[in-house]
Amino acid sequence: MKVAVTSASGHLGSAIVKELIREIGNENVVAIARTVQKAEHLGVEVREGDYNSREQFNRALRGIDAVLLVSGMDEPQKRIQQHRNVIEAAKENGLKKIVYTSIVGAEEGTAFSPIVQSNRQTEKDVQASGLEWVIGRNGIYIEPDLEYIDTYVKEGGIRNSAADGKCGYTSRPELAFAYTQMLLNSTVNGKVLNLVGEAITQSELADLINQVYGTDLSYTSVSIEEYKEERIKALGEFMGTVIAGIYEGIKKGANHVRSDYEKAAGRAHKGALTMIQEIYK
Repeated sequence: MKVAVTSASGHLGSAIVKELIREIGNENVVAIARTVQKAEHLGVEVREGDYNSREQFNRALRGIDAVLLVSGMDEPQKRIQQHRNVIEAAKENGLKKIVYTSIVGAEEGTAFSPIVQSNRQTEKDVQASGLEWVIGRNGIYIEPDLEYIDTYVKEGGIRNSAADGKCGYTSRPELAFAYTQMLLNSTVNGKVLNLVGEAITQSELADLINQVYGTDLSYTSVSIEEYKEERIKALGEFMGTVIAGIYEGIKKGANHVRSDYEKAAGRAHKGALTMIQEIYK
């Protein structure tokens, strides 16, 4: 079985490629990247594939049995056609299976909802492809919070608009393990699966970080409007709005969902403390 992974130069794509290599060997894995050179370090065949180019994916998916479509990072409305380019190329090349990395989140009512809506449209396109399919809805990565610790320490703690909302965090290694199993096994074909871990509050997240990193962080809740204004000022209109929308969704309960991780991966999701400890090491 020859498996291809799109956006393989990114954090999630490269993690999935590495996990696939452990399972089926590098000769059976193909990395697809917009810039080939950025994925050459993975030690597998790399093919060019820009989501905007159907022709590139027609070539990139030749001789492939299954493809992992990693959701693109462009603006929501652009993503839908970009993902369709991959889906149509998969059909044209006679692939047997497609697995898509979607996302957990509020479909309406937050600044993040347009991204969730575009992912839901791709889910429908995948389901209508005529191929065997599996869809994973990713929880929020825990890594960005840990990469931001120096800033948290400088600012005296974690500050956002999630209030006491719970979030089922995950990590890229946990997702890579699950997606590898979803690609290689048929037991979850035709299912939409929430890939999340235990749900925790922001205060609980701060406590776990303190336990592992020896910090003294506390959590401060601010209004949705105030946090959005802060994030836009720091990150720009698009990304600031997206980040603010994620925490708005957490506050509203959109990220406190049933976990299907064990069904997808064949084992339980690691706890939040374990994930933080492993990343710290």
